[in-house]
Amino acid sequence: MNRSQICTGQGAQGGTPRARVQLAGAVASAAAHAPSADATGRLSAETVALLTRAGFARHFVPRVWHGTEGTFSDLLAEVAAVGEGCASAAWCAALWATHGRYAAHLPLEGQLDLWGRSPDVRIAAGLRPSGSATRCSGGWLLSGTWECVSGIADADWLLLAAPEPDDPRLPGGRCRLFAVPAAEIHVQESWRSTGMRGTGSHTAVLDGPVVVADHRTCSLSDVLAGTPGPGKSRCHTAPAYLGTGLLLCAPALGAARHALREWTAWAARRGAGRPAERATLQLTLAQSADDIEAAELLLADAALRADSGTRAERDVARNRRVAAAAAQHLVSAVERLFRAAGTHACSDPGPLERTWRDVHVLAAHQAVRRETAAALYADSVFADFEDRPERAAGPADAPRFLAHSAPAEVVAGVH
Repeated sequence: MNRSQICTGQGAQGGTPRARVQLAGAVASAAAHAPSADATGRLSAETVALLTRAGFARHFVPRVWHGTEGTFSDLLAEVAAVGEGCASAAWCAALWATHGRYAAHLPLEGQLDLWGRSPDVRIAAGLRPSGSATRCSGGWLLSGTWECVSGIADADWLLLAAPEPDDPRLPGGRCRLFAVPAAEIHVQESWRSTGMRGTGSHTAVLDGPVVVADHRTCSLSDVLAGTPGPGKSRCHTAPAYLGTGLLLCAPALGAARHALREWTAWAARRGAGRPAERATLQLTLAQSADDIEAAELLLADAALRADSGTRAERDVARNRRVAAAAAQHLVSAVERLFRAAGTHACSDPGPLERTWRDVHVLAAHQAVRRETAAALYADSVFADFEDRPERAAGPADAPRFLAHSAPAEVVAGVH
């Protein structure tokens, strides 16, 4: 994928004229309604409908349900394009796609419940294990609360993670993922954030125990590890952290481009009237463009790695490092622009001030924290140089996906 594709969102979904028109419509709507989304804490109904029509919800849905089974590279480009208009809209679009990838790990009967009528189903998620799940006849009794569930007000279904009871007869990991219709969820408005306000990342509440059938659940560890199985394509078997960080950076990439464009229009006018400042403005422009383009290249490389089918622990750690580095580049770019603009950026709410808030909040997500990513990457590299006695290969030699994919760090909200 070349840079023009990254900038315009021309991937598999964006390849046909109809798809390009649909994506362009979603981008335009997101941009037009960005101020109101920031003010109200929710995307406009028009933007939600156009993002859905553009194919974000179906991006990773299995083809058997008429989904796209798309690539990380295409999704990166398309989410970044939306992010140029509204980072919150781009965030929700990325998560609708990602959660479809997770739901592909449900049994076929559960997938039928979600996608039997249409692949364009918006799925929100609370992936930080919470609440309680107990066995009942034919399924589970699920109750509890899940914080930071982005786009919950516009979701058709929710995926909610909860600990399994201590029962040695139960297969899978320590936690399970439960698919619950949005109609059974109560939304507690709790999202008060500096940035990314339009994501509406409120709290999902199950006031009383809800029965969830067995076919609507799966092991959370299988989802995070991307465990292969019948009917799962390459996009479904990528470990969570191979693709999570790069997709969470995509809205910030788009927002940073928007900030650069807004700042450049202001600086061009100011530089023309005050030649003494021209050299400083030129340097600010060049340095911020460097940071943004470096982030683009890092994320595009990480997306290609996620699309390659690799499941190697080193590649997972590398993509985490790359995403964290890209996030830092984008923060640096936007911070530099914001400071150079001074009171122009701070006096009234506007695009530059909003993108500054949004990018900083996005970069605070646990999935792109540089200290954590650096430690995990270093561990994977240093292991090659450690003196260890030779021994026969065994279970301990299996990829340690869960060490890099702790459920608490794949939370589906901004924090």
